[in-house]
Amino acid sequence: MSVMVPSRTPALITPGQQALDSALHQLGQAAEELGLDDGLRTMLATPRRSLTVSVPVRREDGSLDVVQGFRVQHNVSRGPAKGGIRFHPSTDIHEVTALAMWMTWKCALVGIPYGGAKGGVSVDPTVLSTRELERLTRRYVNEILPLIGPEKDIPAPDVGTDEQTMAWIMDTYSVNAGYSVPGVVTGKPMTLGGSLGRTGATSRGVQIATLTALGRSPEGVTVAVQGFGKVGALAAQYLADAGARVVAVSDVSGAVHNSSGLDVADLRAWVTETGSVAGYRHADALAHDELLELDVDVLVPAALEGAITASNAPRVRARLIVEGANGPTTPEADEILAAQGTTIVPDILANAGGVIVSYLEWVQNMQAYSWSASEVEVRLRDLMEGAFSEVKSVAAARGLTLRQAAHVIGVGRVAEAHQMRGLYP
Repeated sequence: MSVMVPSRTPALITPGQQALDSALHQLGQAAEELGLDDGLRTMLATPRRSLTVSVPVRREDGSLDVVQGFRVQHNVSRGPAKGGIRFHPSTDIHEVTALAMWMTWKCALVGIPYGGAKGGVSVDPTVLSTRELERLTRRYVNEILPLIGPEKDIPAPDVGTDEQTMAWIMDTYSVNAGYSVPGVVTGKPMTLGGSLGRTGATSRGVQIATLTALGRSPEGVTVAVQGFGKVGALAAQYLADAGARVVAVSDVSGAVHNSSGLDVADLRAWVTETGSVAGYRHADALAHDELLELDVDVLVPAALEGAITASNAPRVRARLIVEGANGPTTPEADEILAAQGTTIVPDILANAGGVIVSYLEWVQNMQAYSWSASEVEVRLRDLMEGAFSEVKSVAAARGLTLRQAAHVIGVGRVAEAHQMRGLYP
């Protein structure tokens, strides 16, 4: 018996449902490869806890909006739940469940003692004032308060949230606890117990994964980055710093291309000034779809899930795809790309840098201690390179793709933890 993926009418499938279908498909493949029994497969496919809450927000004009918020703890067999909180208008319970599941496998794959969780609020943060965002965040945290804590569930930033969001969460939790609890979140400002190296950790992990997968000098290697945001912009910068030639990037408002290579630092300054890559004076405009199909050595999808599908995968010409986003490639696209000989470094490996350094931040908070930036980077690199080496070895030994191997390792470790702990009562 395989893990069941619900049958849905294609026209009615939301991005969140598509992400969950992909996560369940990947779990099913890993469970089949591992020979897991039906009961264990069902447990691994089912979230431990799922919470949906209503979040009222008082707007500046005095009106009241009510939005939906979510927190899903997929699995806690290997340790407390860990996962980001995203503010995005398309966020729903299906997307949050998929992201929580991927986080479970990711933590197990890189060998850190966490289970997977995720949170989200279905809202567009760009249309809210700072005070509205603060009220929204604090009310959402108050609603999920029974679930979170430094030994239960530790949130972090994700799409639409940042250090300031984490500061508000920490303060809200601490006020309720009656004392300061820095370990309740990671990705905090340094002044509140954040870790050196946390900002940009996911991007640094993408760089490490890319350079490891290349297995050669990055000098002259051409790169296209879809999603010039929190992860993609710094990933592009780190790859350019290493010697790669970043020729195209995109964000929600547009895409730009320069075959001679973009000045990534200058482009980042342009985005800070204007809010978008669109109109950048030292590059040509490009359609979003065209970026994914450019003839480049490396493609880094670093936006949202479902970017590479069965419809555009046949036109993807990059020989190496390094997934900075969660779930950017659908299972159907996976099969097409594998048949084309394209190597994909999967999301649960490529973008694990963020949760690795989140773990290091949490450890520092729990010990009231801090490491230097160089110490954090060494630990990040060791864990990323070690996980990559193991994935590559399992893929070669079992005749699997890197994604299949990564899930076999992650799912296998969680399944082993379930079996060792047993079932209560």
